Amino acid sequence: MAIPERRYTSTEAQARLTGELAAWSVVEGHLSRDYRVNGFKSALLLANAIGHLAELAWHHPDLVVRYGGLTVRLRTHSADAITEKDFALARRIEEWVGWRPTQAQGPLDGTPSDPRFAYLAHD
Repeated sequence: MAIPERRYTSTEAQARLTGELAAWSVVEGHLSRDYRVNGFKSALLLANAIGHLAELAWHHPDLVVRYGGLTVRLRTHSADAITEKDFALARRIEEWVGWRPTQAQGPLDGTPSDPRFAYLAHD
């Protein structure tokens, strides 16, 4: 028998977002994050990458893809509430989206500074 997941109220969840998940908020009972990107192609690339992470985790967000942005909404469907699964996937998404090759001190250069090749609009 599975152990019931702890359900967070919106107030409790918002309090948990301070610090490492400060760019996230609670909107309509979901952990939510808007990402600004450079056009529709970038929004699709980001959505696919997050979809890959979600599939590996077997925890699936709602994604709203639009020109210039992507909204990620997390809520554990089986619990009908925000749970630890949502915080864990939000942290993984932030870790992946926040990675910058130039900070890794390796041979990867990252995207050129030329606006034609811009990908994410960094917060």
